[in-house]
Amino acid sequence: MRKVSDFWQKELNDFRYYLKLERGFSPNTINSYLSDLSYLADTYSERKPAELTFFDLESFIQKSHFEGLSGKTDGITARSQARLVSSVRTFYKYLHLNNLVQLNPSELLEAPRIGRALPEVLSIEEIDTMQTVIDFSKPEGHRNKAIIETLYSCGLRVSELVNLQLSDLFFEEGYIRVTGKGSKQRLVPIGDYAREAIVLYKDTFRRHLNINPKHEHILFLNRRGSKLSREMIFTIVKQLASVAGIKKTISPHTFRHSFATHLIEGGADLRVVQDMLGHESILTTEIYTHINRDFLRQTVTDYHPRSSHYKPRN
Repeated sequence: MRKVSDFWQKELNDFRYYLKLERGFSPNTINSYLSDLSYLADTYSERKPAELTFFDLESFIQKSHFEGLSGKTDGITARSQARLVSSVRTFYKYLHLNNLVQLNPSELLEAPRIGRALPEVLSIEEIDTMQTVIDFSKPEGHRNKAIIETLYSCGLRVSELVNLQLSDLFFEEGYIRVTGKGSKQRLVPIGDYAREAIVLYKDTFRRHLNINPKHEHILFLNRRGSKLSREMIFTIVKQLASVAGIKKTISPHTFRHSFATHLIEGGADLRVVQDMLGHESILTTEIYTHINRDFLRQTVTDYHPRSSHYKPRN
């Protein structure tokens, strides 16, 4: 974070603890918010946060749109600007809740509208193909299969996967315990394929590792017996997709998208999917109600009265 004046620094330090302890934000989100606010502090370095007005904040947001936060670019994207507005709003809401400002000057700030892009989704056939190209002659082969199965069968975020512990496995009950954003825990059903892949991995690759005592509770480990990094999961997924000949731009998160999309296409209730994904808002889950074009076209073909394949119910 950029160096800011002392009176700004105190408020931002207190704000950091608020985001962590009271809001339960992740370290990445906290750092992003504080980075945004450091530019606000730099812009108004001679004034205290409580002295800024709505017009000051609006001017700052508009300037960032045209000049960027550093003043050396051609401006920031609509998505970055929306996050900037969110950072400023959250900061001033915190100040107002703690009686550090009498009126919240950020309430009328408007964020740009952002069209939410549809996520890339793998077909079941593509996921199966990625499984078939895994090299089981290598010690980590069964581990990689278990990783792919767990990502797809449980819809996990990559951070949730790498932090999964042995004590989180409740196979007799058919669940795993997942620790998501803000350290919130949820129980997610696990299917037979993922459960069998994990058991096989534990009985082959994992049990023969020289495990780092600090990571002995972690399920998925690297060759040195330590916890896998997020970057390593990205590498595993991208390498398998490349060998499988899949041209889509995919990441570990693609399996989460595929998990949710396939459930909803199969008729799953949106609220149930929301719970399994760990989304706080149903609006976040609604993006998965998009249906692939082939499925949509086939639905119209089968059920629309003007279709030549339409068969009325008896």
